[in-house]
Amino acid sequence: MNLHNQLDPLSRRAFCERWASAALGVTVLHGLGGRAFTAEEAKTAAPSGPGFGKAKKVIFLQMVGGMTHIDTLDPKDGPTQGPKAPIKTKADFQLGGTMENLAKQADKISIIRSMTSKTGVHAAGQYVIRTGYEQRGTIKHPNIGAWAQHFLGSSHKTLPSSVCVNRQPQNGNGFFPSSFSPLPILDPDVGLQYSKSEATPEQMSKRLSMLDQLDAGFRERFKTSEVKSYTQFYDKTVSIMSSTDLEAFQLDDEPEALKEKYGKNKFGQGCLLARRLVEKGIRYIEVAKGGWDMHNNIDDGLEEHGAELDVALSALLEDLKERGLLESTLVVLCSEFGRGPKINGNAGRDHHPKVFSTLLAGGGIKGGFIYGSSDKEGMAVADKQASPQDFLSTIGWSLGLPIDEVVMSPSNRPFTVGDKGKAIMELFA
Repeated sequence: MNLHNQLDPLSRRAFCERWASAALGVTVLHGLGGRAFTAEEAKTAAPSGPGFGKAKKVIFLQMVGGMTHIDTLDPKDGPTQGPKAPIKTKADFQLGGTMENLAKQADKISIIRSMTSKTGVHAAGQYVIRTGYEQRGTIKHPNIGAWAQHFLGSSHKTLPSSVCVNRQPQNGNGFFPSSFSPLPILDPDVGLQYSKSEATPEQMSKRLSMLDQLDAGFRERFKTSEVKSYTQFYDKTVSIMSSTDLEAFQLDDEPEALKEKYGKNKFGQGCLLARRLVEKGIRYIEVAKGGWDMHNNIDDGLEEHGAELDVALSALLEDLKERGLLESTLVVLCSEFGRGPKINGNAGRDHHPKVFSTLLAGGGIKGGFIYGSSDKEGMAVADKQASPQDFLSTIGWSLGLPIDEVVMSPSNRPFTVGDKGKAIMELFA
């Protein structure tokens, strides 16, 4: 049996990364590989239509823990009302009382109030809303950033096509090459760590030459796509380390007043970083925010986490609009499920996948628009049910991806963007 093929991709990748660190002084690891696709190779089989391909970038804001829809995007009157009464907005709908800043930006957003999921478990729900597929022990599924890199190619010559902020990559590349994995930025204030080599340019050149000689025989013997991708990984790592594009990760370049406007917390600064990365040409940026598992004292939780979301999202939408970036950037807000209408004995709300809400803005999406509805208690879908698969297919459609095209995984199984979901065409202007 071919010994190379007995090594799983993670082991091969880890081996090469350790070689890079030891031999080259390189510790920029995730998501910097990947070959450049030609225009001819990019898939263009998808049909055109309203909103198709208008989004060139995506900012995917994932609220981890189960964001309460009733207190944010789908407020209710009566016994299920949250700590604060619903408030009027710039559009013809209301928002939860904590969303005071977002209310002023409501003419820029569309809300889906009829989302529903089959799972009320955190990890499984987070996986589905990020990939469109249920977790399986035998395979990992790609996020939209990896799908876009597969169909559209790399989005930048030196920087990665995908970045995740305030989270680990968590198999974002799925069954695609490891070079499609998002580059993790665990703290936006710190930015991209270890991007400078400990070696001098002369030492780096000597080590690269030695490594090339050592690898030559192996590359000749094992002419596989995996081996080729690792060679490209080294080349791209060296390229990014000498690139001025690394300035995109430095929030110190932003005015202090703008940092304050986004909110001086990891989520607020993550949103500011996402705007910088969009400007630099990175296609897909995830920004995560925890704290939404509000089984206890939901009033206190909303005062902190609801307020942080309200401030950061509002600043992001306004900033993108002012810079002329909103029409080409799709901003997405989602969570794994909602929270129940009934306030429990601990003054909180419990898991509720039966109905919840998501938000989209920019990228050809209508402004000031509501799609679907929940019932008057916020207990169940009342009209136009939408699934995580429909939601992700809508994002893929906005990016210009052929969402119905079947892609075979390395294990020879068929997959599509959003797992056969239907793009919600009514959301597009």
